[in-house]
Amino acid sequence: MTITVFCILLFAALLHASWNAIVKAGSDKLYSAISVSGTAAAMALVMLPFSPQPALASVPYLAVSCALQVVYTVLVARTYQVSDMSQTYPLMRGMAPLLVAMVSVIFLGDSLSSLAWAGIGVICLSILAMAFNVQSRSRQGIWLALLNACFIAGYTLVDGTGVRLSGTALGYTLWTFFLNGFCLLLWAMLMRRQEVSRYLLTHWKKGVPGGIGTMGSYGLALWAMTQAPLAVVAALRETSILFGAFIAFILLKEKVSGLRILAAIGIALGAMLLRLS
Repeated sequence: MTITVFCILLFAALLHASWNAIVKAGSDKLYSAISVSGTAAAMALVMLPFSPQPALASVPYLAVSCALQVVYTVLVARTYQVSDMSQTYPLMRGMAPLLVAMVSVIFLGDSLSSLAWAGIGVICLSILAMAFNVQSRSRQGIWLALLNACFIAGYTLVDGTGVRLSGTALGYTLWTFFLNGFCLLLWAMLMRRQEVSRYLLTHWKKGVPGGIGTMGSYGLALWAMTQAPLAVVAALRETSILFGAFIAFILLKEKVSGLRILAAIGIALGAMLLRLS
């Protein structure tokens, strides 16, 4: 992996942790997630006429990804309603790279070096140690986080294949966020129009940085998937846990234990191994 791809993925990780913190800090987690996705969809719609368009071969992947990511967004909001971000965020992000690695190597033909496998393993184990280091206040939150990990792995694999077929990471990214945000916002307006409209009008200022964060984070990751194996990108992107733990400690006032600090060091070590692979 080149130093350029490595640094871009670290920046994408920071953006990813930031928009998750915005959702967690919202007074209503679901409406906050809808605000972020809706804002990203609006920005994508403005930019679409000026971007290259993805090849038709990638359209089925866009459709499947849209369905998976709408469910993912709703699950993120529900997870944060019943549990701390500092526990469930590492859990759902830590399992996903392992699933992506196994499926991409077995079914998609990606190949990984021993060093890459070691880096992925160190990152995932460190993340899981961080997640299970506290006494959970919500068993439901743990199960939701594990379920969300499956959806994360699913849309990562679908989009990793789709963006390679599209011929344009930018065009594929914009269509992804437009479709995801539009479908989620449409569902919200049909089910809870008054409540959602009131929330969006009141908290739109938080939706803007959240929309920029989610689009920038995943857009950069999609571009990286055209430059490196899916498993390596997925694992390195989860260094967002480092930023997420820092945000949870500083801004959300959640406790961070000594073991979690050691786990954070492990994540950094895994990232170094991936850089060298």
